[in-house]
Amino acid sequence: INYSTASTDTITACDSYTWSEDGVTYTSSGTYTAISTNAAGCIHLATLILTINSSTSTSTSATACDSYTWSVDGMTYTTSGTYTNVSTNAAGCTHIDSLFLIINNSSLGSSAVTACDSYTWDGVTYITSGVYTNTYTNAAGCDSVHTLNLTINYSTASTDTITACDSYT
Repeated sequence: INYSTASTDTITACDSYTWSEDGVTYTSSGTYTAISTNAAGCIHLATLILTINSSTSTSTSATACDSYTWSVDGMTYTTSGTYTNVSTNAAGCTHIDSLFLIINNSSLGSSAVTACDSYTWDGVTYITSGVYTNTYTNAAGCDSVHTLNLTINYSTASTDTITACDSYT
């Protein structure tokens, strides 16, 4: 006597699952059946109870001056580019975070100036020699620090008291 057989597979998969009983790739959760012939030549009824969980992804665009620390991976980036971090989501499937990053750079500049008595720079009049700095915003929206190395030379005055008869040269 030959007998019919039956089997049940309970599967949880990410995104899709190809069932060996029928060769079909499933992308949705559900209950599926396949009928085939067993080794005894009788009917074999296979049942698939399938749960499909989905992979996830997020993307972030950011613009920063000089460097950017991405909270997803804790890394500090100093160059523009696309960065990814792969992890596992709550369903046990792949989660991909993408960062599209633009890094703008700060700039530095310096000037050496020698002036007599005083020098006016950015609306401030200086009367002593020294090193002075001002911070601006450059075209990229980042800090631009300019250093002024200032030398002040002072004018001199003298008075001569002369007494002369008839003429004096």
